[in-house]
Amino acid sequence: MSDNRVVQGRMQTPESLAELIEGEDVMDAEPIEDADDDCPECGENVISVGYMPSALEFVTGYKCQECDWSDTDRD
Repeated sequence: MSDNRVVQGRMQTPESLAELIEGEDVMDAEPIEDADDDCPECGENVISVGYMPSALEFVTGYKCQECDWSDTDRD
């Protein structure tokens, strides 16, 4: 599995993808994976990345590769 993916025409690392989803810097990120889901807005491929926005929190973020849609597993 590749560490980097093209998202909306730009190459993203796990850290930069997590920052794109979170909207701010993150401490650490795991490799990017396919989420096996289609985007609810445009129907394209969704990818996921696990990351730590702080020392006390682990989040899985989801991002469409083609549009602005993103989400997290936060309650």
